[in-house]
Amino acid sequence: MEVASIVGTMTVDLDVHAAAVVHDAVEDTSVSVDEIAAKLGDRVAQLVDAETEDKRDGRPPEETWKLRKEESLKVLADSEDRGVKILWMGDKLANLSAIHRAWVKMGDAVWEKFNQKDPAEQGWYYRTVADLLKPDLGDTPAWQRYDLLIRTIFEGGV
Repeated sequence: MEVASIVGTMTVDLDVHAAAVVHDAVEDTSVSVDEIAAKLGDRVAQLVDAETEDKRDGRPPEETWKLRKEESLKVLADSEDRGVKILWMGDKLANLSAIHRAWVKMGDAVWEKFNQKDPAEQGWYYRTVADLLKPDLGDTPAWQRYDLLIRTIFEGGV
């Protein structure tokens, strides 16, 4: 719901709001993009699909992490859909906010909880997302908060 809350500060597009609520359904459950389309419409399904990674079932997630991130970043970079960018912003800001809360408590031990344990790689991913979103969303409070969190966690301060 945090993703939906963030998205709600950026758009009144109800399809983007709906996608924010179910954005992880395909990655984390047995729900398919087709099922989302049938229940919530093609636009919502397209938004969710644009943010869904191919998890490469059967392969260890730590082994496929970089490939999955590179593929996802290409989808984001190629998208001209503001709704896709807003959905990404909401999801990544929610993720980074949770990481920050844990990082404040645990320090660098937080990275042991992730498939990618190298904070430099995590920083590369989150900074690349920020760079891709900045032209369209850099003037939003959500992007500015995201950038601040990246600088705080990965770049040694504000």
